[in-house]
Amino acid sequence: MERQITVTVDMTDAAGRHILAPVGLPTPYQRPLELTVEGGRAGFVFDATGAQAAALIEPDGSGTVTLRYRAEDSAAGAYPDAMFRHQPNRFTRAADALVADARALADRAPDGHAAIQAIVNDTAARFTYGHPAERFMDGHDAIPHLGCGVAEGSCVDINAYLIAALRAAGFEAGYVTGYFFPVEKGNWCEDGHCWVVTRHEGVTLEWDIAHHLKMGTREICCGLNPKPGHRIAMAHSMGLDFPALGITDIKILSEALFVDGAGGHDFAPVAIICDLAETETKAIPA
Repeated sequence: MERQITVTVDMTDAAGRHILAPVGLPTPYQRPLELTVEGGRAGFVFDATGAQAAALIEPDGSGTVTLRYRAEDSAAGAYPDAMFRHQPNRFTRAADALVADARALADRAPDGHAAIQAIVNDTAARFTYGHPAERFMDGHDAIPHLGCGVAEGSCVDINAYLIAALRAAGFEAGYVTGYFFPVEKGNWCEDGHCWVVTRHEGVTLEWDIAHHLKMGTREICCGLNPKPGHRIAMAHSMGLDFPALGITDIKILSEALFVDGAGGHDFAPVAIICDLAETETKAIPA
């Protein structure tokens, strides 16, 4: 199946700014094919590690910029190794109490695979799904331990906690951003989505706690699309730096961002559509 993702950016309030956008991400399930841009001139910039590129688009003043991504289903690829590397920043660094708790959970498990599941389950037990005005990690320079009670959080918040806990316990974990198109909405979605990938002893697994919580369960199973629909990966990691733009600590890169070249950035208003080469929506197998 081939997919075309069309992201239309409203430039009404752009005020001379450029657009920073992801370019697509290879995974074991999909291969990026092409990115074309209408309404602007595109170049590329790299994050501080040099491991991830993003499109930098100069609008032509026509009022909208349209990005068209093409990708195809493919089992020939793999997640990039850079996705699993720990780059310490306020979105990935675990506070001491979270480190201690994650390691204790892992120590009680019979093996590494069971330890990963235990940390996933523990994370799920600490959240309800939502978009609070104040995030549990706001104002902290590390991901705080949620010692008691339950916090409200989005996929971004939940997965930041999960990634920090998994890495604190010594496991390889990567943070993927992209788009999810729920079956009830057909070919459109409102904004980006994110999920977690673990890699341990040759076994790579995907985890989407947020979708389980939205479905009313904390019984978390590995695999993509626990909620019916289809998704496309666009980028990876949290706390990205783009030195050429003076940008440090972008929380995530999934949707298009307005950037001013002096470090300022914020989300651009977008419309997101996915067209499939086949009419049948197929969930990616776990």
